[in-house]
Amino acid sequence: MDVRIGRVVKTHGIRGEVVVETTTDDPEGRFAPDAVIEGRQAGRTQSLRIRSARPHKGRLLVALNEITDRTSAESLRGMEFFAPADESDDDGYYDHDLEGLRVWHDGAEIGTVSGVVETINRSLLEITLADDDLTALVPFVDEFIAEVDLEAGTITITPPEGLLDL
Repeated sequence: MDVRIGRVVKTHGIRGEVVVETTTDDPEGRFAPDAVIEGRQAGRTQSLRIRSARPHKGRLLVALNEITDRTSAESLRGMEFFAPADESDDDGYYDHDLEGLRVWHDGAEIGTVSGVVETINRSLLEITLADDDLTALVPFVDEFIAEVDLEAGTITITPPEGLLDL
């Protein structure tokens, strides 16, 4: 299974570099020189080889062997990058692991994880609340997540008072 590791936000300069918003906890490894990643955009898929990557304002500037000018780079805007899942890493969860989990709070099922929003600092669980079909964003941090049980298909949250009041 492949995991999403980033998305092209815009171009940078005239030599074909792209600004990538990463969604991986290992950007140095995933975007290392000579690594091959898969780019997906509007129904097309292409293999791309990393020429170089460097940090820039909380994101990465990535140069790809196949992209050598600004015009070619511009065609990648919005492209999502994927890499094979590293099954040896049991320390965390992939977005696809969390999506669809039933959410429990104070002993009651309150909704479903409908998505995961990646920010520069952390992931946010997008929870569709069962009672009123509204969506709440809950930071995926130890203080607010009591338990994730993938086998049972549940996640128990302990958000601060008022966070779920919409």
